[in-house]
Parts: sequence; C-alpha cells; structure tokens
Amino acid sequence: MKYRAALSLLLLAVLGTEATATEVALAGVIGSRAVLVVDGGGPQTVAIGARTREGVTLKSLVGEVAVVEIDGKPERLRLGDRAVHSVGSSAEDLVLQADSRGHFMTRGRVNGVQTPFLVDTGATLVSLGADAARRAGLDYRRGIPGMSNTANGSVRIWRMNIDSLEVGGVRLHNVEAAVHESDLPFGLLGMSFLNRMQWQREGDKLILKKRY
Repeated sequence: MKYRAALSLLLLAVLGTEATATEVALAGVIGSRAVLVVDGGGPQTVAIGARTREGVTLKSLVGEVAVVEIDGKPERLRLGDRAVHSVGSSAEDLVLQADSRGHFMTRGRVNGVQTPFLVDTGATLVSLGADAARRAGLDYRRGIPGMSNTANGSVRIWRMNIDSLEVGGVRLHNVEAAVHESDLPFGLLGMSFLNRMQWQREGDKLILKKRY
C-alpha cells in the first residue's frame, strides 16, 4: 500500500524535529481518509473535518493532496510531504555551516512544504524547479514568463511571488522567485531572499539576520 511505503520513510525523517514546532506528515491515503503522523507519533487515520489527538484538522483531501489546519494555519501536503508549524513568531537570525566544498546547503519550507536549498549569491532570485513548485502548490504558469541564462544555457522560467519562505525558522513573505521549466536537484536561495537579510561570512559560517 502507498501508506506503508511512505510511512517507513517519514518515521525516520521526523525523529529530528524540534520540540518547539508541530510537524505533520501525510503518510498515506485510504479511500477518503488521510493517514497523518504528528510529531513523530503513531499514524492516525483521519476523515475530512476530523481532528487528530494533537488538534490537527484535516480540511480536505483530493487524490494524494491534503490540506490540514495546524494551530489555525492551513498547510498543503502531498503524499510523503511534511509541514512544520513553529510556535510563536518566526526567528530573526540563523547560522549556516559550510559543507566540505564550501557550499551552504540548508532545508527550507516553501508555503510549509520542505525544500532543500543552496545559498547562491550569484542568483538574482530564489529559484525552484517545476516539481518543487508543484509540491508547494504554486501555480507558476500563471506567473510572468521569461528566460534565464544558466551554466547549461538558456532555460524557460516563470517569475512569481512565494507567499511564505522559511529557512532555519526565519520566515519571509512575498519573496520573488523564478520557477524553472525543468526539475532541479535543489532550490537556489538567491538575492531576493538574501537582500532582505543582513549577512556576513565568518570562517566556515554564514550568519544571517532578518531585516524586514
């Protein structure tokens, strides 16, 4: 069943979740019910309109896409996705550690859906692949079409604003982004995000502080 395959992966992933956040995973779909995992607990089969023991409400379920409500905030999940809702306001700063190649990789959330990112000061905009944009519920083809020059040549893109982009607990709204026609192995955290931060490099660390 879809439920078993997705659940085995999600139970491993949720073990590192911060205690200050509520994490909800869509582990499976059984008919008109969703199988939800909340904060790494046991799977709960929830009907539309019903709530989990932790108070997470299933608002809708269409195919393999569910909308859940966490602390009054709607989150869209596809099968295998997780959404994390931090308690209280977002953080104001974060510190990123460079990897062995000197790159800054991090996990972000686009409209609540987890997406890996590479910090790229050479990118004008935050960039997403088509698959990541679809998982985040972005109707990117309604954006402004254009072309972008990359190392692999010119590619077709759509420019649009992301409602919510969160990295390391720092959440920004209405962030301009470019969605590429093809899939990307990770998103690029470009200057449309970085320009709204004060940032400095200290050795193998990148320190970011929210400006607005």
